[in-house]
Amino acid sequence: QVQLVESGGCSVQVGGSLTLSCSASGVMGSGYSLAWFRQLPGKEREGVGYIQPGGRTVYADSVKGRFTISQDTAKNTLYLQMNSLRPEDTAMYYCAAHFKGISWFKQTSWGFWGQGTQVTVSS
Repeated sequence: QVQLVESGGCSVQVGGSLTLSCSASGVMGSGYSLAWFRQLPGKEREGVGYIQPGGRTVYADSVKGRFTISQDTAKNTLYLQMNSLRPEDTAMYYCAAHFKGISWFKQTSWGFWGQGTQVTVSS
């Protein structure tokens, strides 16, 4: 059974850094890719980036060079390291598992979701 639980969200100042974690039970070793998404109220959930089982990562242009996705299979944990944070990075952040194909950055392409963790970036 897949269970995803995000943590680490908080308020941070512009230019700061933050690392989010996602405890991903039932996922590591299953061959599933894992992803991070974010969502503002009233807006569509958007893909931040994802990591394949072999470790290859893909990022949205808006976060490329600032965010890094990694995983620790021994701890069954997915991470999102966020640097040089901007006000527009403020959102609820979700982790997702099991890429079903087509477009990785679309919510409908992923089979399992966590409950989210809030990140607020302010000046």
